[in-house]
Amino acid sequence: MNTNKKELKRELILKAASLIVHEEGVEKLTLEAVAKKAGISKGGLLYHFPNKDALILGMVEQLSTSFVTEFNERAENDMHSKGRWTRAYMNTSLSGNHGENDLYTALSAAHFTNPQMLKLLQDEYADIQNKIENDELDPVRSTMVRLVIDGLWFAEMFGLAPPNEELKQKMMEELKTYIKENE
Repeated sequence: MNTNKKELKRELILKAASLIVHEEGVEKLTLEAVAKKAGISKGGLLYHFPNKDALILGMVEQLSTSFVTEFNERAENDMHSKGRWTRAYMNTSLSGNHGENDLYTALSAAHFTNPQMLKLLQDEYADIQNKIENDELDPVRSTMVRLVIDGLWFAEMFGLAPPNEELKQKMMEELKTYIKENE
């Protein structure tokens, strides 16, 4: 199987796993269910992911890599060094390019199956936090921006009284002002 075809099959499997967790819950995530949802044999699934832990880890890795890549690219392409990492975090988090529901399902599956699988994401977040703290801004303000973004994401993820679009937009404008006042 060529690399491109192999990668497409892997993405199909990961998407099927994410759909099962999102629609039916983590407890319904089995290799058989994923194979069926992806329209492949269990043997075909096992070729890519030898067990459930490998499948869940694949979900977490794919989504975190996507987020971190976009985050780094945004910061590197920002012409203003002061605050670039904080702006990159905010803009990447709000871009919607990495599927919040997919990330939620991957994190849920990892947390409930084997919390140690979150180590990769925890390490990446430690690196992100370090960049934000050393962003030529007040580290308290830049960290507060990150935590507001994370809080918004969790409110939306769990349906914990998330703000409507208008309020969300006003919050983002306020955060931008909050960063600029610090420049």
